Order: sequence, then C-alpha cells, then structure tokens
Amino acid sequence: MRFTYFVFLLNFLIIVSCKEEPYRLTKIKGSLIKITDSINPNSEVELFIEPYKNHIEKDLDSTIAYAMNFYSKSDGKLNTAIGNFMADVVYEQANPIFNNRTGKDIDMVLLNHGGIRSTIPKGNIKIRNMFELMPFENKIVVVALKGKQIDSMINYLSQAKRAHPISKLKLSLDQDFNPFTAMLNGETIRSNKTYYVATSDYLYNNGDNMKFFRPNDGLYNLNYKIRNALIDYLKKVDTINPVIDDRFVQIKN
Repeated sequence: MRFTYFVFLLNFLIIVSCKEEPYRLTKIKGSLIKITDSINPNSEVELFIEPYKNHIEKDLDSTIAYAMNFYSKSDGKLNTAIGNFMADVVYEQANPIFNNRTGKDIDMVLLNHGGIRSTIPKGNIKIRNMFELMPFENKIVVVALKGKQIDSMINYLSQAKRAHPISKLKLSLDQDFNPFTAMLNGETIRSNKTYYVATSDYLYNNGDNMKFFRPNDGLYNLNYKIRNALIDYLKKVDTINPVIDDRFVQIKN
C-alpha cells in the first residue's frame, strides 16, 4: 500500500512539474549609482590591490629619457615639435617590423593632432608622461594606397589647416592654403604607384573624417600600440630634442 502511494505521489509531482512555465525575463530596471568620495572604500579590497597598485605606480614613475625642452601641440601652426617627434618615432619603430614581415618599407606616417593628449615636460620623461600623451590603445597599421589617394590625403591636410603629425612627407601650401609642393622621400608623388602609409587604427576607421584610407591595396596590422612605440624608443635614446621644421609649411608672398 505504501509503495503504491509512493508511486502515485511521484507521478503526480512529475506531471505538475512538467506543467510549470519556465522562467522568463519580463523587465530590466537600471539606476545610476554615482561614485563619489562619500562612498567609503572597502578595506579588504584596498588591502588586496595595494601591492599591485604600488608596482604599477613604480613603473609609471620610472624615468626613461630626458627632454631638452617643454613640448606642446600648440607650439606650431602646421607642424609642431611634439607632433614631429611622435610621427618620426612611429616610423623609426614600425618600419623594421613592417620590413621584416613584407620586405617593403613604410613611405610615410600620418597621425592626428587631436590624438596628442598632453605635453612632454622639460627634464626627466617618465612612463607616466607617455600614458598621458597617448592614453588610447591605438595600434599602428600600415595601409597600401595609390598615389591618387595620397593626393586626397594632401587635399585633406591643406583644408584642415592643422598640425596633423606627418613623417617622410614634405608638404607646402600657398597663401590660400592650396597644395603648392608635395614630396614623398624627396620624390614627386606618382598616381599609379603604391605607397605604404603608417597610421593608427582609429584614423584608418575614418577617425577625424579621414576617409581617404579606403578603398586601398592592402592593410597590415602591426599589433603594436603607438604608446608602446614611444616608450620603446625613449628607452633606447636617452635624450630627445625635437624641433619644428619645414615638413609642413605655408609659403606666403
């Protein structure tokens, strides 16, 4: 009798459970929780992260080079010492990688003025300064472009009238900001020749409205962050003294 009752109860529970509706998400509610000084820190969490924080702070405050002067992106009109430094460093660090992988050389570098987020102080340069200068995780990519697309780039630069950092390209504008001369590695630009332009993945993806990177003849992702290139370069040179030069100028009568 007890066994029969047990079997009956078991079958009843199975039938009831099969008829239950599965759980379904019906509503999502969210609220803004402001993080302010009024929120007390969690002592256990603080104690846990302290050794990691101290290690990171020690790395960030380590000196890697010396700057002869103070450098700012507002120092020049069409080219600046800090912008020239960054573009030249990208070429210096990226070209051996690109050449090793492809057997080709980078023809020029283009970065953006807005991507320079801080200054370089006179005196000791710390790793922290490079994180402030380039806080983004932008990577170096090399784009294969025909000469006619380089012409589109030159038109963009002339119309922008900003000190977008360039390297290996020498560009002069007339008094009306029209392109006057443009040379790549000392040669005039040929419309059907393929040129290899190093830039950031941000600009390649239409950042700053730079739409001339597409279509193209090829894209090479070096998987090398611009910030890391700057740090690697500074660790090997000891002292920097970049200057404003004639790579991008306006000729006035």
